[in-house]
Amino acid sequence: MALATEEEKSLKEELINPILVADRVIKSAQEAESFKSECAELAKQVERLSQMLRSCVRLATPTTSNQSIYERPIRHVAADVTNNLDRALTLVRKCKHSGILRHVFSISTTADFRKVFNLLESSIGDMRWLLTILDSDETNLSLPPIASNDPILAWVWAFISAIHVGDIKARIDAANELASLARDNNRNKKMIVEEGGILPLLKLLKEGTSAEAQIAAVNALFNLASDQETVRVIVSVLGIPIIVGVLGECSMKVQIVVANLVARIAELDSVAQEEFVRVNVIRPLISLLCLDIALELPKHQPVKTSIHSIVQMNKQMTVNSAHKYNHRSGSNSDGSSHSGQHKKEREVETPETKIKVQIACAEALWKLSKGSLACCRKITETKGLLCLAKIIEREKGDLQFNCLMTVMEITAVAEFNAELRRGAFKTNSPAAKAVLDQLLRVVQEESDAMLRIPAIRSIGYLAKTFPAKERRMVSPLVALLGNKDVDVATEAAIALGKFVSPDNFNRVEHSKAIIEFDGVPPLMRLLKVNDRAQMNGLVLLCHLALNAGDSKALEQARALNALEGAARSVIPQYPELRDLFNEAMCRLALYQAGARPNIQSFAP
Repeated sequence: MALATEEEKSLKEELINPILVADRVIKSAQEAESFKSECAELAKQVERLSQMLRSCVRLATPTTSNQSIYERPIRHVAADVTNNLDRALTLVRKCKHSGILRHVFSISTTADFRKVFNLLESSIGDMRWLLTILDSDETNLSLPPIASNDPILAWVWAFISAIHVGDIKARIDAANELASLARDNNRNKKMIVEEGGILPLLKLLKEGTSAEAQIAAVNALFNLASDQETVRVIVSVLGIPIIVGVLGECSMKVQIVVANLVARIAELDSVAQEEFVRVNVIRPLISLLCLDIALELPKHQPVKTSIHSIVQMNKQMTVNSAHKYNHRSGSNSDGSSHSGQHKKEREVETPETKIKVQIACAEALWKLSKGSLACCRKITETKGLLCLAKIIEREKGDLQFNCLMTVMEITAVAEFNAELRRGAFKTNSPAAKAVLDQLLRVVQEESDAMLRIPAIRSIGYLAKTFPAKERRMVSPLVALLGNKDVDVATEAAIALGKFVSPDNFNRVEHSKAIIEFDGVPPLMRLLKVNDRAQMNGLVLLCHLALNAGDSKALEQARALNALEGAARSVIPQYPELRDLFNEAMCRLALYQAGARPNIQSFAP
């Protein structure tokens, strides 16, 4: 409160200062001994300015503690008016001289009066415009003289001011105009942010006056949040908790755009991403994603304690969410609550709207989970995995794709975090089994590479979790090594490489499985496709040689010759692979009579 009072006083002082200067100008003009008619005319202009400044002081003083005043244009105009009044004061003081001094100064004052008249007229125009935007529900798109060289600045000031002091229609229109300006170019975005446009938009979103107002605010924020710098501004003004709070309490149409905003912000900045997770945006996102989805287990499976906990958590989340919302918002005058109203609205929403909500929430979870251990934990600790598996099973299009990408990001984090991997994807977990079943189904049945690739990667990321006897994950990947789509075949090689890499405890058994499933011939063909396919195929071949070098399949495929031929071109580009190639060729040569690896030409 003390800080706010100090800022308010500073604004008043900035307005009172030009009023005091104006009074001195008028007094000096009345005392002029030369150019009396010019001084009288100048005094009239200054008197008009003085009255306008006093009106501005009244308008710039909030009448309630909740009212906000947009200060930036006031300060800019007040500073410019003060400078012009100072020039006027200097001029009229010269007119007090008489005799010889009068002749000395008269040479310059005639021209100076014309200049000062023009400056004061410009200040009057600035003040007229300023009073209009402070005391009007309509957005003023006229150009004040102070912004004549940059009309966008005047529009930005007018729109932001309208969001501060306008009625609801004016605020909606102003937010839409800011969204349009931000969409035009980066300069406009930077100007809106620098002129303080973020906070009033967040306030408009938080107030929840109407769905239309919230959508307008989110659209503007979405267009502004196109770089990390702007996102950090949103974080610094505590915008993340506001966004999360609105997501769980607003209508479905608003939730769609809010979830899209969450996705964009999370993608642009890791700090904002973690802040979203800290304030638990995962809870409303998962709840919305699971709309109309039954998460019961198949009847032939016994209900595990873990799944019971998940179901109970789901029920408790619903109760807590409703209680939390009712506690925050209270009841309307007619006794009904906003949460009850939104619940009724959701019951009658069209399936198309519900799908859009789910698509937006799935994308938000995808962007939030990328590289975030905290987010992945929250998703896997709730009903998130079950929900994702169910949607992947029954949905198509963007919703299915976004859920696959979310699973892919969770498994990518799990690959390097043993605790998450063992906790969320242990083999006896119903949620993990449901996800793995759907990943296998996509790999085997889908023809779209956009769907297959995230599924392939997810299985590869989880390679360390599969026991030696678990071959149902390896077989479909081997089958894809000969796929006509080179990208799919390459991703399969990369995923299989994780099964046989040195940090996989069951690498020997997995290598033998790949060879038994006749994976060597398509792998050898993959080496001839393109650079990316060749490099990843060669890595997989090297690991097969190290883990199962005595295989007849490798000898018959002339794997040693293939490695020797490829090493000359690959190792100069990827020197970190030199040791791997040398060890693989030595291992193959060990089991092939008369073979001797030719490693001299590319030895370090």
